[in-house]
Amino acid sequence: MSDDDSEGEAIMSSSNGMIAVDILVEAGGWPQPSELARWLRDALDATIAEINLTSEAQPSELSLVFTDDTSIHALNRDWRNKDKPTNVLSFPAFDIAPGDTLPPLLGDIIIAYETVTREAALEEKPFEHHLTHLMVHGFLHLLGYDHETEQEAEEMEAIEVKILSRLSIPDPYVETGTFD
Repeated sequence: MSDDDSEGEAIMSSSNGMIAVDILVEAGGWPQPSELARWLRDALDATIAEINLTSEAQPSELSLVFTDDTSIHALNRDWRNKDKPTNVLSFPAFDIAPGDTLPPLLGDIIIAYETVTREAALEEKPFEHHLTHLMVHGFLHLLGYDHETEQEAEEMEAIEVKILSRLSIPDPYVETGTFD
């Protein structure tokens, strides 16, 4: 991993080198990119292990943008017709289904600092736990998982809980329900 904390950018990859990630800290009060990269590597590694992505899978890459409520609000309004900030948005580069061969580019994940901070406080969760959950959630979307139907939501939530358990993070759905 190399990073330049002064410019808010880092490049890192999963431990097995399967997923390369370009990290950009665009806005907000985020921790240093090196710390974000460490949490992200843990999230990716646990996800890769839980859904059994093997080393035979094609290497792929994604970008993760850490931003603020103002930026994510505009994206949510323009791309999802929801005129409010949200915690995480995922923009898959390709339409894939869970278990498909990885494309060379997975897509983008955008996370908003103020919303993550506010939700973690309201739910009385450590910031790192909530952020890790959102990174896993966004990554699963890029891998073809969704929660548009009740069945999809139950499947995705169950996978998230298993992934987070690998990281000793409690079930985030015990008190919070689902994402909007």
